[in-house]
Amino acid sequence: MDFANNYNAQPYKGTKIERTNAAWKELLPADVYRIMREHKTERAYSSPLNDNYSPGTYMCAACKLSLFSSTAKYDSHTGWPSFWQPIDPSHVGYTLDKSLFSTRVEVHCNRCEGHLGH
Repeated sequence: MDFANNYNAQPYKGTKIERTNAAWKELLPADVYRIMREHKTERAYSSPLNDNYSPGTYMCAACKLSLFSSTAKYDSHTGWPSFWQPIDPSHVGYTLDKSLFSTRVEVHCNRCEGHLGH
């Protein structure tokens, strides 16, 4: 799968944020650390952002980079907030994930490499 063509993936244009896991653990609440740094997930339909359709910008929970506009949000019926395009293609990255006996595309923040979902 060619991510550059299929997802309009682009390298991040700014300065990357690189911290050790220990530093992230000190900075982030435990539930955010678990998702962003350990690539875990929250339970479906548990996020207050899932049903939020107020105008605004969705930012990385770790580094506060602007990722998605509310105008690109849609109801995927999966229980997690879903977006059809990032604010800037260089702000979001994609990684092939072959865990869980399937092939999925993991989405991450391109500035801090924080896990955003699949």
